[in-house]
Amino acid sequence: MNALFDKDCELVGWIDPGKNIFNTEMGWVAFITANHAWSAESGGWLGPVAGLLLRDQSGRPVAWNPKEQVTGTARPARPARPARPARPARPARPARPARPARPATPAGGWSPLTFWAWVAQ
Repeated sequence: MNALFDKDCELVGWIDPGKNIFNTEMGWVAFITANHAWSAESGGWLGPVAGLLLRDQSGRPVAWNPKEQVTGTARPARPARPARPARPARPARPARPARPARPATPAGGWSPLTFWAWVAQ
C-alpha cells in the first residue's frame, strides 16, 4: 500500500498499485484496470493512472506518491468501461507517512479537481 498526496502534500488516500484506491479511512473509492481508474461507486472513468500518479480526464495530476515523477500528459482517450470487480476486503490502515517535499508544478499544471471531487465523478 502506498500513500497518495495532493498538490499541497496532504495525505488524501492509499493505492494498491494496479488494483485499488482507498481513502484515508481505508474505504474503497476506486479500482484500476488497464492503467485507468474507475469510481467504485458509480463505475465511471476517473482518469489514467501512471504507476503511483493519478491523473484527471484531461491528463493533469490529481494525486501522487514521492516514488513517482509528477507529470501531466495530453488529454487521454476515454477507454471502454471494464467489468466492475468485487469489493475488496478493507485493508489495515498503514502508519501515517511523513509529509513529502512539494514537487515542482508539472507542465500544464495540477488538476483543478481535488482528490475528493475526482473520486466523486
